[in-house]
Amino acid sequence: MSLPPHIQERSRIPNTIGYYAAFIVLGLMVAVSGPALPTLAERTHSRLDQFSFVLAVKALGYLFGGLLGGRLYDRLPGHLLLAGMLFAAGAFASLVPFISWLWLMAVVLFLLGFTEGTIDVGGNSLLGWVHGSKVGPFMNGLHFFFGVGALLAPTIFAQVMLLTGHINWAFWIFALIALPVGLYVMRLPSPVAPAAPRGESAAPVRRSLVALFVFFFFVYVCAEAGYSNWIYTYAVTLNLSSRTMAAYLTSAFWGSFTLGRLLGVPIATRFKPQVMLYTDMVGCLVSLGVILLWPGSTAALWVGTLGLGFSMASIFPSAMVLAGQRMHLTGGITGLYLMGAGAGGMFLPWFIGQMFERIGPGVTMDIILVVVIVNLGSLVLLTGSQRRGRELSREAV
Repeated sequence: MSLPPHIQERSRIPNTIGYYAAFIVLGLMVAVSGPALPTLAERTHSRLDQFSFVLAVKALGYLFGGLLGGRLYDRLPGHLLLAGMLFAAGAFASLVPFISWLWLMAVVLFLLGFTEGTIDVGGNSLLGWVHGSKVGPFMNGLHFFFGVGALLAPTIFAQVMLLTGHINWAFWIFALIALPVGLYVMRLPSPVAPAAPRGESAAPVRRSLVALFVFFFFVYVCAEAGYSNWIYTYAVTLNLSSRTMAAYLTSAFWGSFTLGRLLGVPIATRFKPQVMLYTDMVGCLVSLGVILLWPGSTAALWVGTLGLGFSMASIFPSAMVLAGQRMHLTGGITGLYLMGAGAGGMFLPWFIGQMFERIGPGVTMDIILVVVIVNLGSLVLLTGSQRRGRELSREAV
C-alpha cells in the first residue's frame, strides 16, 4: 500500500540522507579489503594466491546479494531490509579481526559481500522509488558518497595502523559507523515500488548488444577491482612504499576516483557518453603507461594511480547512459549488467593473486593494461554496432 503523497514528499530528504549514509558505509566496507589483504593473509597463515581466492568468494557474495536483493526489496519493507543488512555488515566486519582460519574467513567475507551487494541494490532501487523521474542528480550523489566512503577507508586504516600497530580497530570502527546509520534508516517509512505504466511497450532489444554491454561492464570492473585491491600489496612488496604510505596511496586512488565522479556530472551535460568513454580509456592507458615506463619510481606510481582513479571514475555511469540511449533499460537488463560487473570484481582480483605469487608483483600492471586494452576494444565494438544500427534504420526508412 502506497504512502500518501504528502508523506512521500516530506520523507524524500530524510530518506535520501539515509541512503547516502548507507553508501558511505558501503564504500568503507568495500575499500578496506585492499589495505587489509596482506595482514589478513598472514593471520590466516595463507599465501597471497590462496587468499586471493577469499577475495573472489567475497565478490561472489556481493553478486548473489545484488541478484537476490532486488527481489527482496520488491517483497519486503525496504528500510527494514536495508537496516538489517547494515547491522549484518557491521557484525560480520567486526568478526574479521578474530579469524585465523582461511575457510572461516571465506565464509564470513562471503556473508559480508552478500550484505554489501544487498545494500548496493537497495540504495539504487529505493532512491529511484523516492525521486522517480527526477532521480538523475540524486543518483549521481549516491555514487559520489560511495566514493567518499572508499576514500576514507584507507586513510582511517593508515591512522589505525599508526596508533595501534594492528588492523583490528579499522574493522571495528566501520562496524560502529554502520550501527547508527541502520538505526536512522529503520525509523523512516519505507517507499513503495511504483507501478509500471500501462500501455508502455519496451523497444526491441538485440541480444548481441546486451551481451556486448555485459562484457564491457565485466572487463571494466575487472580493471577497477584488480587495481584497487592489489595496489597496496604491489607497492609494499616492491618496496615502493611503507604500509602506511601504501594505505594513503589506495586512498589517493579512491580520492581521485571520487573527484572524477563529482566532476563527471557537469561534464556529462556537455559531452556525449561515447566521447567521455574514449577519453577515459585514453587516460587509463596513459596512467598505466607512466607506471610501466618507470616501474621503480614511487612518484610515477603516485601519478599513475591518481590518473587511473580519475579516468576510471566516469566509465561506469557513462556506459549506463550509452546503454540507455541504445535500448529500453528494464530491470532485468540492468540486472544482467550488474551481474557482469559483479563477475568482473570476482575474477580479476583472484587471477592477479595467482600470478602475483607465480610470476611476481610486476605482473599486476601488465594484467591490468591488457584488461584496459580489451575494454577499449569492446567499446569500439559497441560504438561500431551503434553506427551499423543507424545505417540499418536509414535503410529501413
